[in-house]
Amino acid sequence: MLKLPRTIRLDPSDTFVFERAAEPGEWAVSGAFVFWNQDPAALAQKRRVALRSGFLGIESLGWSTLAIVTEATEAERQAAVDRLAAQLLEKFGAPDLKAARGAAEEEVAFAASLCDHPAQTLLAVQRSIEDGEIRERFRTLKPREAAGDADRLHAHASAFTFHEVEGDDEPAEEVDLLGLMGTEQKTGNRK
Repeated sequence: MLKLPRTIRLDPSDTFVFERAAEPGEWAVSGAFVFWNQDPAALAQKRRVALRSGFLGIESLGWSTLAIVTEATEAERQAAVDRLAAQLLEKFGAPDLKAARGAAEEEVAFAASLCDHPAQTLLAVQRSIEDGEIRERFRTLKPREAAGDADRLHAHASAFTFHEVEGDDEPAEEVDLLGLMGTEQKTGNRK
């Protein structure tokens, strides 16, 4: 089955870090072409964040930190190509529909090539500028193994575990706050 990336929003952070966040569930492409022929140093902060780590939502032209591998039909792939071609023509100055369509086909094909993973796998991108060219590195994020004794809601909730260690005596740190305050007051009142 054909797979394509869709935007996903796990928390509201995309709405703060990007100038325009993609809506969850949009078909997505890498979007690096948006930054072609631009000086990264001249970009505003939120555009630099998009350059570094955003997937482009085809419908809104907004950005998403993550994309999710999703099964798609040929009709959905074709609709994504058509919509991206229209966006390239209207918003990015493609010379004609044929050129826009060719570029959209390439972008969607590249996006599909990132989805050689099981459905529901999360994708992340990291971009950098090397020798004047945009370099993209993609990685997958998979859920941690569920804790066997936890309910479904809390199966992955523990990011850290804390352990008490007996018999390890660490030197106690003692700070004399009143003494520090007195010293600062004396120093501060000097004329």
